[in-house]
Amino acid sequence: MVFNFLSGQFIDVIEWTDDTRDTMVWRFERYGHEIKYGAKLTVREGQTAVFIHEGQLADIFTPGLYMLETNNMPILTTLQHWDHGFKSPFKSEIYFVNTNRFTNLKWGTKNPIMLRDPEFGPTRIRAFGTYTVKVADAGRFMTEIVGTDGEFTTDEITFQIRNVIVQEFSRVVAGSGIPVLDMAANTAEFGKLVAARISETIAQYGLTLPELYIENISLPPAVEQALDKRTSMGVVGDLNKYTQYSAAEAMQSAASASGDGGTMGAGLGAGLGMAMGNMMTGAGGPWGQAQNQPHQQAARPAAPPPPPVEHVWHIAENGETRGPFSKADLGRMAATGELTRETHVWTAGQDGWMQAEDVTELAQLFTVMPPPPPPPPPAG
Repeated sequence: MVFNFLSGQFIDVIEWTDDTRDTMVWRFERYGHEIKYGAKLTVREGQTAVFIHEGQLADIFTPGLYMLETNNMPILTTLQHWDHGFKSPFKSEIYFVNTNRFTNLKWGTKNPIMLRDPEFGPTRIRAFGTYTVKVADAGRFMTEIVGTDGEFTTDEITFQIRNVIVQEFSRVVAGSGIPVLDMAANTAEFGKLVAARISETIAQYGLTLPELYIENISLPPAVEQALDKRTSMGVVGDLNKYTQYSAAEAMQSAASASGDGGTMGAGLGAGLGMAMGNMMTGAGGPWGQAQNQPHQQAARPAAPPPPPVEHVWHIAENGETRGPFSKADLGRMAATGELTRETHVWTAGQDGWMQAEDVTELAQLFTVMPPPPPPPPPAG
C-alpha cells in the first residue's frame, strides 16, 4: 500500500492508449485519485479528458499536451479556491472519453412493424442494418450516461440506441406513405432521415448518430409467398388464353409426331379432347364400375371434344403489322392478290416471321389458285 502511494507521487504523466474497439470511457486509476501538481496530461486525437472533482464535472481537455497547473484548470481552481501560488497535489478523477466513431453496430426490428400500405392494405414489415455512433459532448455523456463507471463499453449503450432506432424507423416508414415494393429504392433516404431523427433524440445523452444503413426490408413469409404467386401470374398473363395456347400446342405436337398431319392428327386431337372431357365428367373408372352395377344410375355420356383451336395470323407490310386474320380471311386475300407467296406472316408458336409459301398450313392457299393467265397474242 505504501509502495502504491509513493508510486502515485512520482508518476507525472497521465495518458490512455486504447487497445480495444468498444471502450467508450476509461478512468485513469491513481491511488487515492491524487494528482501531482504540474503533471503532464496527454490527450490524443479521438480522445477527450474529463475531470470530475468531488462528484462535479470540472475541466474538459481536448487533444493536446497539457501541464496541469492553475492556469490550465480554471474550473477546478475555482472549485478548490486555489491561490496563485498553489503547488500541492490535488485529488480528482480523470476519465478519458473515446470520441472516435464506433462502426458496424447492428440494429433490427425485434417485432414486426405495422403499417398501412397503399397497395396491400394493413401489413407488417421487418428491417435490419448497421449504424455508427459517436460521442459529441463528452461532459454531457459523462453526467447523463457513464456516471462513475470506470470502463464503459458500447455494449452498455447500444441496447438503448437500438430501441430508439426502431422507434424512429417505425415512425418514418409508417408516415412516409411509400409502398412496400418501392422501399428498397429509398433505403438511403430512409437511413438519412432516421439518423437525423435519432441524433435529435440521443443528443441529450451527448451522442450523435453519423450514419445509419438499412440493409433489408422484408415482408412476412406468407405475404412473400402470395407476392411470388402474383408475380408468376403476371408473367403468364391471361390464364385462360395460356391454357388454350398450351392445349393447341399439345395437339399440334401430337399431330406432327404421328407422321400424318391429316387423319392421324385429327384422330389424336379428337382422342385428346375426349380424354380431357372424360376426366372433367368423371367418365373413367367410376363409369366402368357403373356398367357392372345395374342397380345404380347409368353414367352420363361423354362430353364431345372441344373444337379445334384455329390459328390467327399477322401480316408484315412496309414495316407495319396488320391482323389478326383467320385462315379464311387469308384465303380471300390470296384470291384478290392481297396475300402473295412472299408475304411475311406470323402466328403464335411460330419461330419468327416466315413467307406464306413456307408455312405448311398456308401453302395450300396458293395451290388451289389458277395460274396467271397467258399473255395476249401479239397484234396481227
